[in-house]
Amino acid sequence: MHDVDILITGSVPQPLRDALHADYRCHDHAGGDAGGVPDEAAARIRAVVQGGWTVTPPALLDRLPALELISVFGVGYDGVPVDYCRRRGLRVTHTPDVLTDDVADIGLALILMSVRELVRLDRFVRDGRWLAASPSLTTRIAGRTAGILGLGRIGTAIAHRVEAIGMNVVWTGRKPRDVAWRYVPELVELARESDVLVVACPGGPATRHLVDAKVLAALGPEGTLVNIARGSIVDEEALVRALGDRTIRAAGLDVYTDEPRVPQALLEMDNVVLLPHVGSATRETRKAMADLCKANADAWFESGRVLTLVAELR
Repeated sequence: MHDVDILITGSVPQPLRDALHADYRCHDHAGGDAGGVPDEAAARIRAVVQGGWTVTPPALLDRLPALELISVFGVGYDGVPVDYCRRRGLRVTHTPDVLTDDVADIGLALILMSVRELVRLDRFVRDGRWLAASPSLTTRIAGRTAGILGLGRIGTAIAHRVEAIGMNVVWTGRKPRDVAWRYVPELVELARESDVLVVACPGGPATRHLVDAKVLAALGPEGTLVNIARGSIVDEEALVRALGDRTIRAAGLDVYTDEPRVPQALLEMDNVVLLPHVGSATRETRKAMADLCKANADAWFESGRVLTLVAELR
């Protein structure tokens, strides 16, 4: 057992919680309020373990003078105040790579489900309507263009998948890269060229509402939006309007602005596919994420190094 105190904030899987409790002195703190941790414990805490969706306010971190590490269970770390951590010299780790394939699979599934309208057709059979009528036609996918916003690990994996089903790939990001697919510098132009716009970039303040009404208008009445990244990247009110007035044809969503609350307007629409943020929700990937989250803490306290430091702190 490590002679180290760890603060667990937010919700993390029980197997990860159990593994941490077995090897560390753990303090569970589900709330984000700064005053929720007793002073005596706060003075000893050297690491915070949290979910990628957990917001960790600087006011809480200010109460942890011995803090060295924040280990995030998730590829995203939107709720971590990275600039604060940089100024204070804190290490921040996360769990990339291990969830890439599962999230990319959901991205591909949402393209298939939304463009081919598979959920609607499933209901058509279940409701018994096939007995009285033929299903309406949908849209071919092969030969269409997928525009990918963010060509990181997940965006690249999605690009390979959609290319395998016959789609063309274009993309945009912070800067060009030496890849096989054509780079489009401006997001509006990418949307204009795309039949399906796939959101695969990181969340956080820098990308909040990056996909706005202007981008959706450029995507156009035959376009489909797919988001497997973060709900904050898409202006959800603009998306509701665009779907309602058919500025765009359809959407496939795994993430939302205020999860698990989904706008009632989206729930009532028949041109949107809604999933409950299940991009990485396989038993295999969640175990790998939990193992890596703990391994980052173990590596730090055993060797003074981490396995997966977030890019902004390198």
